[in-house]
Formats: sequence, C-alpha cells, structure tokens
Amino acid sequence: MSVTDALRIRSLMITRRQQPLVSIDRLDVEPGEIATLIGPSGSGKSTVLRWILGEPLTDFDANGELWLGQQRIDEYPIERRRIGLMYQKGDLFPHLSVLQNLMFALPRASRSEQLQRAAHALDAVGLQSKAEAMPAELSGGEQARIALVRSLLAEPRAILLDEPFSALDTQLRQQIRDWTFAQIKARNIAAVLVTHDPADHGDGPLLELGKHND
Repeated sequence: MSVTDALRIRSLMITRRQQPLVSIDRLDVEPGEIATLIGPSGSGKSTVLRWILGEPLTDFDANGELWLGQQRIDEYPIERRRIGLMYQKGDLFPHLSVLQNLMFALPRASRSEQLQRAAHALDAVGLQSKAEAMPAELSGGEQARIALVRSLLAEPRAILLDEPFSALDTQLRQQIRDWTFAQIKARNIAAVLVTHDPADHGDGPLLELGKHND
C-alpha cells in the first residue's frame, strides 16, 4: 500500500433543490487516520460518503475535488476509486456463509486463492470456527468484524465507515471500535467514519455537520 494514499477533499458543496446541505472547504485524512463526520440524522453525513464512494446522487448536486494519493478521482466511477465501505449492519449476504461472503471480495482471484485468502483472514481475526456459519448465526460483534474483514480483503486504498457500531451495545461497541481502528491503522489506509455518537471519534480530523432536511 502506497504511503502517499492520503484522502483529500477540496471545496465540496452539496445542495438539494438549490438549498445548501453540506459545505467542506478542506479535509485531509492521512494514511492510518480515521476522520470523523458527526451530526444528527439529516445533516448529510451519509451523502458525503456516497459522494466519496462515487454513488450517483440523483437528488443532490455536488461539486468539489476528491484526491486519493496523487490522483484526483471525483470523476472516476466507483470501480476505479478502490474505496471500501462498511455499513451500519455489516451488509453481509444472508444467503452466503461467512467464508463465501469473504470470497466475494476477491472476484479476480482463482477459487483456490479465494479459499486460501478468505481462510487466512478468518484465522487472523480468530474467527476460523465461523467459516461455515451463516450471517444470521453470528453475534452483532462477529458480523461487524466479518464485514470489516470483507471490506479489507478487497485491498481498498481508503475505507468509509457508515455508522458501523450503532447496533452494538455499549461494551461491545467500544471493543469492536478499538479493533476496527487497529485494523485500519495496521494497513495504513485513510478512513472516514460517519456517526452521531461523539464517543466514536477517531484520531483524525473531526467535522460536525449541521442539521438539514436530508
């Protein structure tokens, strides 16, 4: 992973029906840092993540620059950006086993390589016994860990975290948050976390978004 893969936003303005929703003049997220976007529901936090990821924003107008390393990527389609995403509830495929969920992150590898890398990833996080389990059989913490492992297996250049801890109880939330942040730091990739809870704040920049009608 290149140490130059900082994530940078410049002069981002997102509007809806010509009404301002989000304005970010400058955001710099260095490799291994976790930037945090905090604010109430409707403040545009997840809309910013969708813009970074490259999803179509059919109900919004967005203008700004997005840089990853030395590349400006705001005009790139999703697949060229190589940015991972971890959702609130993990978003695991319910009809696939844990191992199959992880293999899905490796579409260009041969089946034998998929199996080997997925199994190694499970072993690395101490969840090898869950390889054949279905997502519904996992605890909330296990689902969160598997979802992050799946995102990281695809070797993203940066990763987005959309309220990934909100469904967890307080004690487990801190444990999974610390573990998630450690995984990101170990891989030295930039991350942007969206949350409504100040306790989730990472060690990177913190932006508080105001409330708008989302």
